[in-house]
Amino acid sequence: MQKSEIRKDYLLDKYVIITPGRAKRPRDIREQTIISRVSDCPFCPEKINPKNILDQIDGPEEKILSIKNIFPAVTLDNKKAYGAQEVIIETPDHKKELHDLSEGQIEQLLKMYAKRTLALSKIKNIEYILCFKNQGSKAGASIVHAHSQIFATDIMPSDIKKELKLSREYQIDHKTCAYCDIIKKEMKSPRKIYEDKFVAAFAPYASQYHYESWIFTKRHLDNITKLNDNEFKPFAKLLKKILIKLSQLNLSFNYFLHQSISDKDQHFYLKIQPRDSVWAGVELGSGLIINSVAPEKAAEFFKK
Repeated sequence: MQKSEIRKDYLLDKYVIITPGRAKRPRDIREQTIISRVSDCPFCPEKINPKNILDQIDGPEEKILSIKNIFPAVTLDNKKAYGAQEVIIETPDHKKELHDLSEGQIEQLLKMYAKRTLALSKIKNIEYILCFKNQGSKAGASIVHAHSQIFATDIMPSDIKKELKLSREYQIDHKTCAYCDIIKKEMKSPRKIYEDKFVAAFAPYASQYHYESWIFTKRHLDNITKLNDNEFKPFAKLLKKILIKLSQLNLSFNYFLHQSISDKDQHFYLKIQPRDSVWAGVELGSGLIINSVAPEKAAEFFKK
């Protein structure tokens, strides 16, 4: 049995115990999602109230819609919980998952994130914008129809604030971006998944989740609104490639990208975190995460 190893996050004081000896084979990781009836789905075209549509983009397959979240946790008229929430309907087809969509449709989805991020960033006092997707029951999805969400608020989450602070300190000390350096290092490591002129992906050194992966732009950009067509296209292609591989394992997953309105020097990236295991006593009690799939093995899986 391979020995365990404690690894620290690139910047934050977070630790993971990599335990490859306990790893399950990919074919052993399975999950069942119960598909709801189409007639009950609030995200199918016939169920959407046109008054709730905030924005739309034409995709090569069908329109991508941004609609009001009718059960928001934050609203612009509530000073005690200030913010905005939107739901992005990725396809009108109830039976398709995101990985089933064409690269062109996924590219337009990313452009919808950029369009809505720009719109929300102009709202007074909005400081933080989170674009995210929950797919599968273990990831917290309550509706199976392919969708993602955008959450905007005046509060900067503490972990993101710490990460930005540590990134600034690294830049002062090294005269370069921490994540630009991390990309260069990981592209020479066994954790590399993919690289071209515009984008890069790898399994992070201290992965908290089985088969976790991060996608970066090679160019130093602070948020998704700054991507150009040369970057949107390979980013969409790479995201589809990773999601197809995860679909082979039938894994629930979350993906998300954090965006600070006031910090113009963060490095844009998207985290994909599969949710096949449940954190238990060690994780909840100590804060130490146990991951039985080494990121090096995860990278091998994605590259096959």
